[in-house]
Amino acid sequence: MIDYFTADSIRTAEVATGDLLVRGVLMGRAARAVADVVAAELVSRSGSCYGRKVGVLAGAGDNGADALFAGALLRRRGVDVRAVLLAGDRTHASSLAAFRGAGGRITDSFSPDVDVVIDGIVGLSGSGPLRPEAAKVVGELAAPIVAVDIPSGVDADTGQVNDPAVRAAVTVTFGEYRVAHVLAAPQCGRIVLADIGIEAHRPALRQLSNAEVAAMWPVPGPSDDKYSQGVVGVVAGSARYPGAGVLCSGAAVAATSGMVRYVGTAAPQVLSHFPEVVASDEPEKTGKVQAWVIGPGAGTDDTGIRRLRHVLDTDLPVLVDADGLTLLAAHRELLTTRTAPTLITPHAGEFARITGQPPGVDRIAAVKDLAAELGATVLLKGRATLIADPSGQVLVNDAGSSWAATAGAGDVLSGIAGSLLAAGLEPSFAAAAAARVHALAAIAASAGGPNHGGGNAPIGASALLAAVSPTLRALLGGVECDNGGR
Repeated sequence: MIDYFTADSIRTAEVATGDLLVRGVLMGRAARAVADVVAAELVSRSGSCYGRKVGVLAGAGDNGADALFAGALLRRRGVDVRAVLLAGDRTHASSLAAFRGAGGRITDSFSPDVDVVIDGIVGLSGSGPLRPEAAKVVGELAAPIVAVDIPSGVDADTGQVNDPAVRAAVTVTFGEYRVAHVLAAPQCGRIVLADIGIEAHRPALRQLSNAEVAAMWPVPGPSDDKYSQGVVGVVAGSARYPGAGVLCSGAAVAATSGMVRYVGTAAPQVLSHFPEVVASDEPEKTGKVQAWVIGPGAGTDDTGIRRLRHVLDTDLPVLVDADGLTLLAAHRELLTTRTAPTLITPHAGEFARITGQPPGVDRIAAVKDLAAELGATVLLKGRATLIADPSGQVLVNDAGSSWAATAGAGDVLSGIAGSLLAAGLEPSFAAAAAARVHALAAIAASAGGPNHGGGNAPIGASALLAAVSPTLRALLGGVECDNGGR
């Protein structure tokens, strides 16, 4: 698991180091890590470190001190380092003395040819947008920015990106990842985790690794057959929206080696694409299934609510998406007596439909509250997808891209997750594993393959679906997949 922690957890971990914190050892290690990353950036971008120009934006907190100490270390490597002191006489005294003692100079602005700028404006305690003075300096920069811990203007615990805020090319963080590193990943750029000797506990978010997803993915064993591997029932699509049925059923076929039973009026279209699917016109006539997916393109009329009632009245795992969520928003009582596992997969608009308000700034709290209220696992879609179960555990999946932001992509996700429910995975892990493969498939489809070396292009959901099997083949075969640097 990849763990992400709140600011309070990080502070507690720092205090637990005792003398390492008090004597400034942690700060020294952090500064050296920042200096090393900046030096590597200079070499990578310009071929050398000596004689290059680095700017330091120093605020009043520990991040400002880290940045100034890093500037002092870079001066000893022959770098021309200048600092803008945004905190005036509140600047960390010993770091400023070290900076000046190494030959660093104080300035009001940076020259246009500065090579790299270090962001030490605010730290974990910072909130809200950049203040005008800092915003002015940042707004004039063309150079890449290396952020200390968190890009200034980004909330450490919610990932809210205020306006204005620093957008970093690289973020150097210490000991453990912060929540914002996954919820505001694009703002952080490449993230470098430096070991400075702290260890935090009780992560706020956890993310499955590719290896963990591969290990839990159902694959057929010597004694398996189509029934033992999981039979999923898919209630999706209609004469008006046949594509939803095709995409959802096709994703379920691609995800596991079990069996897919389709219910709906798009059966001719589904069978023309996937003849291995078994079709019927009503859930009651479907035969044995081990989990249900209901909602994508299935309609919100009387037939839709009748079918939703039927599947929720079973003791089987059920995934509700799209039109099913619209119906559920109007008939929340359908979940009040349900004890079997339930997974709902709203995007922000559907979340607002269910709760009466959008997820808001604190998406973690919002998804936890809804999961507790409904007694269901909630997957809130986004670049960083959040999955909360009724116990309060929250998983996250950083998609590493936004290529899956296309019509029909959610139908593919539902089919993948539903097949994993039928294979016996718990809802939260089925959701997280499906989200990971869905994200990897979107990247692969946009590049023309799962292990690309070229560029990317926009995709449709059909291309995403076609990439699911090759992506799984690479993942299960132990091939490193591109998931946005994580």
